[in-house]
Amino acid sequence: MLRLAYLGPPGTFTEEAALRYAEREPAELIAFGSMPALVSAVETGLADRAILPIENSLEGTVSTTVDLLIHETDLKICAELILPVRHFLLAHPGTRLEEIRVVLSHPQALGQCRRFLERCLPHAEQVAALSTAAAVAEVMRSDDRSRAAIGTLRAAELYGAAVLARDIQDQKSNATRFVVLALEDAEPTGVDRTSLCFTVKRNVPGALVEVLNELAVAQIQMTKVESRPMKSVLGEYVFLVDIEGHRKDPHIAAALQRMAEKAAEIKIFGSYPRDEDGLNGTRALRD
Repeated sequence: MLRLAYLGPPGTFTEEAALRYAEREPAELIAFGSMPALVSAVETGLADRAILPIENSLEGTVSTTVDLLIHETDLKICAELILPVRHFLLAHPGTRLEEIRVVLSHPQALGQCRRFLERCLPHAEQVAALSTAAAVAEVMRSDDRSRAAIGTLRAAELYGAAVLARDIQDQKSNATRFVVLALEDAEPTGVDRTSLCFTVKRNVPGALVEVLNELAVAQIQMTKVESRPMKSVLGEYVFLVDIEGHRKDPHIAAALQRMAEKAAEIKIFGSYPRDEDGLNGTRALRD
């Protein structure tokens, strides 16, 4: 059976994504304490694949995952999964909202619930945790009723927390895109996405446009482009791009080759099936 690593403890959104992915392919779920540990688990054979969040519709790119792909690993993206995100304010049973003075959660969750926190708990201190589930577990281990956590409904059930407020995310269509990492990416399906990054040559005017123009010339749809600091010298960036199609499609392969000739460096994160069902589901929530 497939061994699938996810960010624990049980009750995280990543576990929810892992459970959803296991509906596609039966898997044994193995919890790890950090996202770098997930990558190491696959690299060392402790797991066959790992599932990590890479992008949220409200907060944007998950920098830890992207930086791992850019700088730390040669694992490939073999699948994606788009999951609607619902946030709940959780605390000890019997706790009233006006008692809350501290709110714990993962930084992404705190950011996704910014409006609720500003309006309903403007004086509460916001404390970052390693995961939403870890925040719920910490709150429930303490007898301090002035503390609450933002987490999932599953976390509430697992740790015995009460729901003080539900669906507190800023947008009801809030969704997170997860990627599955493995030693190899996926074979073409006809409905694929390819993710990559590249750097441009120094002191060359229009260098970025020259690289990206190869996609336009080949009529390849670009669905995402953004920059990240190189973490070496101030002012130097790596550019992240998602395109429709598979790296083995002839026109994609040719365009990527031309991009490589014009870029300083290029790295293909992988080609994988697009989660059209997940994307359509989040659009339905918005509409």
